[in-house]
Amino acid sequence: MALYKQNIFGQALFLKRFLIKILGYISWRRYGKFNKLKIEGSDVIRSLPDKGVLFVSNHQTYFADVAAMFHVFNASLNGNADDIRKPIKYLRRPKLNMYFVAATETMKKGILPRLFAYAGAITVQRTWREKGKEIKRPVNPSDTENIGRALNDGWVISFPQGTTKPWMPIRKGTAHIIKNYKPVVVPIVIDGFRRSFDKKGLYIKKKGILQTMVIKEPLDIDYENETVEEIVEKISYAIEQHPDFLKNIPKETLREMEKLNKKREFWDY
Repeated sequence: MALYKQNIFGQALFLKRFLIKILGYISWRRYGKFNKLKIEGSDVIRSLPDKGVLFVSNHQTYFADVAAMFHVFNASLNGNADDIRKPIKYLRRPKLNMYFVAATETMKKGILPRLFAYAGAITVQRTWREKGKEIKRPVNPSDTENIGRALNDGWVISFPQGTTKPWMPIRKGTAHIIKNYKPVVVPIVIDGFRRSFDKKGLYIKKKGILQTMVIKEPLDIDYENETVEEIVEKISYAIEQHPDFLKNIPKETLREMEKLNKKREFWDY
């Protein structure tokens, strides 16, 4: 019998709580002072069940996106309306059954990623990329099972494009998980993180940037009858990464995005 409470992955809850608090206090100024975080839809968070929720979002940095979501979710659960003021209050008792999907390779690079991993990562092996090279290998069944276990225990944050590069297609694995485990699927659209942070999301690249996070209503999904392709299409529209959205973006903005993509080394999740 364990001497202390553990979660489904055998992690000590007291240590996970401590890490979330410390990392939360350290990172808060990146969203609440040096840069601003504009939040919309936090009331959706308060209406969700305690478990069986899958958040799907576009992705702009390795860690800053996830850290911001931990702040927003905990602040919302503690009564904050679209803001992350008073972190001491909402980080006092953070939600511990909250997880995020990340590449095994990424989470082993350095001390900070390992600490982030203990705070809630579900590590998975990439099936398409490893050490910067294109590969092709079958999905590891244990990875999918771990995501399912996390959904049965709480909330899971995922980035279904599998990369920080914008406008990439949604990977079908996310749709398969949705059909198999039937979670409540909540779309999130973020922006500004790529401009304010370095590619890992650990260092501030520029101050005074407005970061945004829009939390949308859960998707209406027919788990039994909708195909994987239909779910993929629905997610791509919900997180505003469908090619149709490119039609409404000014050409000057697209050219700037292309320059940014060429300058940066994107690392696929």
